[in-house]
Amino acid sequence: MQWDSILVGDVCEVAAGLPEQCVQCVVTSPPYFGHRKYSDGDDPREIGREATVEAYLERLVEALRAVRRLLRDDGVLWLNLGDTYRRKQLLGVPWRAALALQNDGWKLRSDIIWHKPNAMPSAVKNRPTVDHEYLFLLARSDRYYYDADAIREPHVTFSEQSKMKGGRRHFGVRGGTPEEGKFGQNHNLHDARWDQAFHPEGRNKRTVWSAALGKCREAHFAVFPEPLIAPCIAAGCPPGGVVLDPFFGAGTVGIAARRQGRHYLGIELMPHYAELSRKRIDQFEQEFEATTDENAEE
Repeated sequence: MQWDSILVGDVCEVAAGLPEQCVQCVVTSPPYFGHRKYSDGDDPREIGREATVEAYLERLVEALRAVRRLLRDDGVLWLNLGDTYRRKQLLGVPWRAALALQNDGWKLRSDIIWHKPNAMPSAVKNRPTVDHEYLFLLARSDRYYYDADAIREPHVTFSEQSKMKGGRRHFGVRGGTPEEGKFGQNHNLHDARWDQAFHPEGRNKRTVWSAALGKCREAHFAVFPEPLIAPCIAAGCPPGGVVLDPFFGAGTVGIAARRQGRHYLGIELMPHYAELSRKRIDQFEQEFEATTDENAEE
């Protein structure tokens, strides 16, 4: 199997020709229902152009079922989806998809809010402007690879960002441990040393992630942003592992994988997007290699 490559074709057809359990992690953002037309013509294989949301969900579940065969038993899927309005109603597509995948055998482990600080402005006047999407963590089995330490966040308690009223006054005060008894077996905590219970590398990752929309001049639309992809790969794929994106698009998952020392495999229906992603990744590899050489000489 040739890693760091892009295979052109329909997801189900391409996946059927690949060996079982050949990738560690899947990170993907499929076309959203009723949003954008990616093909030059009317390619019936294009997901997202279905007449109904039910038909869209059926095809998406089928495609990800084909992908699940490629995933190792301990592999995970990170799935990003945006929602759609039709006839003045929000369809709830992301959660419909998550539950449909759960019914198809996936283990739904987490829902993450992707907050977009640079979301597109809206002229809508009868509801709030949407500045978020969903990112779901799903697993193939109960026992799956997840490196929580790789994506820890800075601790907030006792920092200026803490929202705990008066909490900082407890620190260093004998018997001043908040939530008395929670850590009853650790005498240090009752000597106001409960900071020792904090993980030295930071707190566990929370479920609201802020990442600006990605840019790609050649694609003419916002792309899957690397800051959103990076923690998915860091937590879901060990170094040297393989990350699959079955809706490869502009190839940002490939760039993020290579930047973190992982391999990638892309599947893309549209040849022109496959070519675009090849050029973007080639350019990244050249710039990354040049930067690495410069650092080695210093």
